[in-house]
Amino acid sequence: MKQDIGALIPRAERDLAEVFAGFERTEERATRRVLDAFARHRVAARHFAPSTGYGYDDVGRDTLEALCANIFRAEAAICRPMLASGTHTLAVGLFGLLLPGEELLIITGAPYDTLAGVIGTKREPGSLMELGVTSRVVGLDGQGAIDVPAALAALRPNTRVAFLQRSRGYALRPSLMPEDMAPAIAAIKRARPDVYVFVDNCYGAFVTDDEPTFHGADVAAGSLIKNLGGGIAPTGGYLAGSRRAIERIAQRLTAPGIGLEVGSYEAGYRPFYQGLFMAPHTVCQAKKTAALAARVAELLGLRALPGAFEARSDIIQALVMGSPQRVMAYCRGIQEASPVDSFAAPEPWRMPGYADAVIMAAGAFVQGASIELSCDAPMRPPYAVYQQGALTYAAGKLAVRAAFTRLMEVEDA
Repeated sequence: MKQDIGALIPRAERDLAEVFAGFERTEERATRRVLDAFARHRVAARHFAPSTGYGYDDVGRDTLEALCANIFRAEAAICRPMLASGTHTLAVGLFGLLLPGEELLIITGAPYDTLAGVIGTKREPGSLMELGVTSRVVGLDGQGAIDVPAALAALRPNTRVAFLQRSRGYALRPSLMPEDMAPAIAAIKRARPDVYVFVDNCYGAFVTDDEPTFHGADVAAGSLIKNLGGGIAPTGGYLAGSRRAIERIAQRLTAPGIGLEVGSYEAGYRPFYQGLFMAPHTVCQAKKTAALAARVAELLGLRALPGAFEARSDIIQALVMGSPQRVMAYCRGIQEASPVDSFAAPEPWRMPGYADAVIMAAGAFVQGASIELSCDAPMRPPYAVYQQGALTYAAGKLAVRAAFTRLMEVEDA
């Protein structure tokens, strides 16, 4: 398998010329959507000002949420620094919509590892299960698509939320396109208008021309240190969707009777506005880096999901390595090419919320920001790495080269 990675990179870029051009066209359309929203809401320097205490009449916070709703073609949105992570954002949404005795129906197979604690399958204190909320899982069909008949058959009188995960997580299934969710959303809404359709949109914003809310989802939620923050937002999360869902979630975000009226941020909102403006471009850089990694992997005879020329619904690139040694070598190459902590050597460890030991390569300016280039893997067969992000394609390309060079060294050993 000995290959000159330096020679493979230009070949892969030539192969991907039209793919990259497609990414840039999507970026331009998304940027137009963002700029139109900024103009509609008359964004000005006053919106960047900090607030303190209760944050009553915080124009920066309120306008940021109006922008988020506008971009997602939603009735309302929560977009705030007080949401600490994607998992926290999902948890706030689910706890806001579900009551004791009701059911969460997950219709895209087993969810990402960290959601298990929220649901209660790990018997964590404070979980939905402890609250008296049950959950069931409906698997995808044989082609990796939503099994609409099975999802409809699984609805029970106490089902309150139908949950969809857009991204693959730590699985090798395809990520779901928003348009692929549309039939399931429509069918559930026809059968049970009272059921909330909730989409975990982490890693997906601005990757395609549409979002789940364009197709009727009640909630699309994610982290601001992923796509929507553009690599500039220092923290935060968002939930966009129908007014009935967002207003209910807001009572859990703060307190019943208070909702969206309070919540301050003394550091100021400029990074969130600037990050939202940058997000379409940054997502494009991440997509290019992912496609490059996929193409180089294919030229080396490795399996890439999605393939280099396949349509993408998120910024995650799965590469099947086949052994723990290859996984560690690839992740260490990514780490060595990172701007922060390049000297560190990642090792697998038992991270809270994960079922297996996980190795994580991340040299990010914002801790845990997976819109910045990172790569992680659960140490279990088939030993696949999951690469995501890149603030710039140039840096992403250098990291991909370093990672595959490291991989070649394992093959030579």
